Amino acid sequence: MYSDSAIRPIVTLLTLLCVTGFTPAQAEIYKYIDENGQVTFTDMVRKGVKPNQVYDLPGSPARLGSGGKSNAKKGASFRPADFPRIDPATQRKRDDLRRQVLQEELANERQNLDEAKRQLALGTRTMPGERATDSSYLNRTRRLQDAVEQHESNIGAIQKELGRGEKSEFDELKKKIEEAGMGPEVKEKAMQELKKL
Repeated sequence: MYSDSAIRPIVTLLTLLCVTGFTPAQAEIYKYIDENGQVTFTDMVRKGVKPNQVYDLPGSPARLGSGGKSNAKKGASFRPADFPRIDPATQRKRDDLRRQVLQEELANERQNLDEAKRQLALGTRTMPGERATDSSYLNRTRRLQDAVEQHESNIGAIQKELGRGEKSEFDELKKKIEEAGMGPEVKEKAMQELKKL
């Protein structure tokens, strides 16, 4: 498919960039196809040869055009024309798996929160000879309270992420209902059923 000599410069460059954290001034990968059909990817421009395709690396600084203004569209993502597309059934399976993992994480975080609250309730009791104003007591209760807050924060983040997936599925179903050739009454009933989900 691709020769080692064609891939090696790219792998070396990307490894070096990842290890050093260095952001290149020009982050482009050039695709060349020779007369034998050999495909080569490189980060170097070949003199006298026009590349078949140029890829901007994601996360790289935008190139500047005339007047010092960025040519990149705000929020644009890296997606070359020949980038493979995922069929809806595969994407749905991935979304279902993602939702299942998030729901398991949510259940685990809820258990962790319950345990952290139990530990906090036990930890707020003063030890023999300890006062509520002692630094050991204050440090212990602060640490236990921080654990409770962290689990609450994790639960909120997971719920938010679950909500994002559900919202996109809701929007997708809503769009399908609107595009379907249904009469207004059937369409309204389908929308009402969708809102119940």
